[in-house]
Amino acid sequence: MENNEKELNMETQKQNKLNKNSRIAVLSGGLSNEREVSLRSGRNVFRALIEQGYKDVTLIDVNSDIASVLKEIKPQYVINVLHGRYGEDGCIQGILEFLNIPYSGCGVKSSAICMDKIMTKKVLKSENLPLIKSVNVTKDNYRQKVKELNFPIIIKPACEGSSIGMTKVDSIDKLNEAMEIALKCDNEILIEEYYQGTSATVGVLEREKENGETETFATPILSFKTKTDWYDYEAKYTKGMTEFILPAKFDEDLTKKIQELAIAAHKACSCRGVSRVDFLIYNNIPYILEINTNPGMTDVSDLPAQANAMGISYNELVEIILKTADLKK
Repeated sequence: MENNEKELNMETQKQNKLNKNSRIAVLSGGLSNEREVSLRSGRNVFRALIEQGYKDVTLIDVNSDIASVLKEIKPQYVINVLHGRYGEDGCIQGILEFLNIPYSGCGVKSSAICMDKIMTKKVLKSENLPLIKSVNVTKDNYRQKVKELNFPIIIKPACEGSSIGMTKVDSIDKLNEAMEIALKCDNEILIEEYYQGTSATVGVLEREKENGETETFATPILSFKTKTDWYDYEAKYTKGMTEFILPAKFDEDLTKKIQELAIAAHKACSCRGVSRVDFLIYNNIPYILEINTNPGMTDVSDLPAQANAMGISYNELVEIILKTADLKK
């Protein structure tokens, strides 16, 4: 009797495991300022799943009724391709936890931490990871606190992505205007010294090995040269505005160092499944800028290009990300 029950439990687990017949929902769009980018990512991910033979896939443009929609569709798995607020900050992750639906990528805690650039820096600083000098400000104290920094500076809303609301400021007389832009996005602002270095990014992925253990690995490093002054929204999402250098032209020691730091940052912030860690390399020192827990999956996004450079096609990358829903949190 015990053997029969054991065999039945094993068969049930096998049936519940992600497979090509699983009912899958792709979450995209959403309510953030990155909605359009997310819609582009979502369409690509949906198409990739269909091309790989997944038979029951629904692409959802997320709105405030998402909990009701999910209850109606009853997906067995969710692949989360939302960017920005409500989709990358722990909100949708919390809803999925309540509904007991396995989902791709990072959980509630790591999503909330990494969405907030200020909190991310606090966590990374506690692990002695390299960071550029910065101050945290509000509308009431930024004129005083900015005196702690050297110009030029970069002004960043604490909880925005895709460089939305960000401005490079070369002198104090441009500070107020830049702060007005940032404060439209968030009440808390990160002001960081600007270094004229090399921008780079590294994907971090996790997958389950045959022995059941989870493997965490870094992609090749991607660096960029932009036609804009810095890596802003236009440079990120307009074809021809950025030259990708992949793999980046760093020596072997620096390459290894950056990849190790990417994995260390991923783990320090309790990330799971997938992230993308952005760096600024200045005087041969790699500084961590931020961690993206739902990297873009558009035609011009960094993570698909990085994965491709190590022999992982777009469709294969989507499946790796989807399978992170089965990883232990």
